[in-house]
Amino acid sequence: MKVLITGVAGFIGYHLAERLVDRGHTVVGLDNLNHYYDVRLKLDRLANLGIPAVEIALGQAAVRSKRSDFVFVKADLADAALVQRLFEQERFDAVFNLAAQAGVRYSLKNPQAYVSSNLVGFANLLEACRHHRVGHLIYASSSSVYGLQDTVPYRVDDPTNRPISLYAASKRSNELMAHAYSHLFGLPCTGLRFFTVYGTWGRPDMATMLFADAIQHQRPIRVFNHGQMSRDFTYVGDIVDGLERVLQRPPRPADEGIPYRLYNIGSHRPVRLLTFIEALETAFGKQTEKVMLPLQEGDMVNTYADISQFVTDFDYTPDTPLADGLAEFVEWYRAYYGPGVPLRTPLAL
Repeated sequence: MKVLITGVAGFIGYHLAERLVDRGHTVVGLDNLNHYYDVRLKLDRLANLGIPAVEIALGQAAVRSKRSDFVFVKADLADAALVQRLFEQERFDAVFNLAAQAGVRYSLKNPQAYVSSNLVGFANLLEACRHHRVGHLIYASSSSVYGLQDTVPYRVDDPTNRPISLYAASKRSNELMAHAYSHLFGLPCTGLRFFTVYGTWGRPDMATMLFADAIQHQRPIRVFNHGQMSRDFTYVGDIVDGLERVLQRPPRPADEGIPYRLYNIGSHRPVRLLTFIEALETAFGKQTEKVMLPLQEGDMVNTYADISQFVTDFDYTPDTPLADGLAEFVEWYRAYYGPGVPLRTPLAL
């Protein structure tokens, strides 16, 4: 199968590309390599997929992997003409849209980045999928769409009309846009609301990486809402297992008469924030100071996924224990960053 992965130099995109290439799929990866966080991390992910940074720097239209059936294209989804040309040339069987301007807090500082990437870029992708008859569009949504919904666990049919960040609003917009294209043009679409994903090669602005950096360098950890928060932490390997299963089963018209499905994908095991920090400290073998702070604007207090429908439809079992996932993460973190190299601060912080 020929598959496009947008956001391929990102955290989940990289892991998914690695998995699909190993499974024998032909993968084209697209990423604009923006500077929201350290580009070197993105380039190192691509290097693991066989894409030399020097060839990207030469500005080639596409760079073919030295190791596998993988091609990297440096491009921005906001460029509608380029997206249409790529689809015309490659004739994809399926598309994973994992490209997005991420981060809740950064959306308070630079809303235009979210409009360009998450709305304009997604609209361009939908148009390309429509005109080139892509067999399945799988796109990333987010648990943030639940906003002020205070009943947990979150169910897919819960109200999502009270987002508390522009990031959340953009992700809910993606769901509605995909539904419209599925209704109007019969485009098979599966939306996945990701809950808090952690693991190797993670983003520097995510809690796991920030906590790890603080523990490693014995700096205080900022704990918001005085620690009265919980997250449905999900290991990245479990997420990729779910994505791989979805790829094999495009939705068919059902109750609404259109090939559209929307799911939560998470661990269904929420963890208190302080418990997560303690488990990470255990994996590092050392502790650090915690500074208790108020809830930040745009942050949700709790996330907890009801994944029952996803489990039923895809025989999905997110079974990585937290201690095992964090141990693997810490092993990677120490190997990648070494003892004395702090994270480069993301734009969001």
